[in-house]
Amino acid sequence: MSLVYFAPARARRWDYKASQAAGLERLIEKMNLGEVIAGGEYVAIKTHFGSEGAHRIVRPRFLRVLADAVKAVGGKPFVCDTVRIRGWDYLEVANQNGINPQSVGCPVILADGLFGCDSVEVKAGRVLGSVQVAAAIYDAPAMIVVSHCKGHVGAGYGGAIKNLAMGGVAGRHRSGDWRQARGHLHAASPDSSIVRDVERCTLCLQCLHVCPTEAISEVEGGLVVDDNRCWRCGRCERVCPEEAIRLDKRGEDEFMLALAEGAQAVLSTFQPGKVVYFNFALEVQPECDCMPMADTPIVQDQGILASQDIVAVEQATLDLINTSLPLPGSLAADQGVRAGQRILAETLGVDGQLHIDAAAQIGLGSQTYRLVEV
Repeated sequence: MSLVYFAPARARRWDYKASQAAGLERLIEKMNLGEVIAGGEYVAIKTHFGSEGAHRIVRPRFLRVLADAVKAVGGKPFVCDTVRIRGWDYLEVANQNGINPQSVGCPVILADGLFGCDSVEVKAGRVLGSVQVAAAIYDAPAMIVVSHCKGHVGAGYGGAIKNLAMGGVAGRHRSGDWRQARGHLHAASPDSSIVRDVERCTLCLQCLHVCPTEAISEVEGGLVVDDNRCWRCGRCERVCPEEAIRLDKRGEDEFMLALAEGAQAVLSTFQPGKVVYFNFALEVQPECDCMPMADTPIVQDQGILASQDIVAVEQATLDLINTSLPLPGSLAADQGVRAGQRILAETLGVDGQLHIDAAAQIGLGSQTYRLVEV
């Protein structure tokens, strides 16, 4: 049984000690960073920078608390993510969302380089074979995984596993082949495909604007999709108001296992005991932070969870979310989700429990945990 520490979001006293920031400080004490980080070690603080229009990320205030804690035990922190849009633009998005060296108190970098091609090939499991781990994460001796927990179009739930599986892998490859970079996870199964109904399409162009690989283009009053550039990530399906695009789900099981394998490959580059996890179950919106917007939260803020076991902290977080009350005016309410139902799975139609189960099955951690409130 693994320990998961929990700092609730509720502040019941007019006292800094009752604040969420103070709760994070207590969680850090429980993680014993002095035993995780040696003096002078570089420490990757892996988070998500958000996107232009998506602001519900882990706040810079919390990243600053973590960076200061790393420095207090003699480590040299850097906050990082990997290239999603073009590197220069993504750093500007981070700055717009308040993540910069001045706010977090340490360097803010792209772990796979400005062009997203700086990576090291690492052996993965049966589905993936290998992945390209971002170089700065590969080379870092220690890591703090900081995850904003929310929904996700493909994974159903986006927490620490998704943060590492997709965000710890390089966004690009020097060959130009997306199958050797992050896109490999989305198209892990050779059976995955996009099905398009031209008759339903109204040319609203939402799919074109949301595509991360620019695989969709408008040509002579119609849309053309370059299958060689398409990641099969499902964003186009998610935003299409006419249901004219559908992601063939034959590869869903392989995708869930690919997420677990991707996280395992990233973690394999660290010695045991050199990675800790902080899950922020705050502003639990139904979309990933890489979408160009942020919907209202589907449940009330829960708090922050911390553990040295990635599976345990993920299971505890998902359990908290799924046993909460769906909020009025949210997508969960729109979908008619009721108390007692699995909130994220019923809201999104994709069960994030599957990749947590897969992570446990390949030995990443334990689903049996004890939640300890701090």
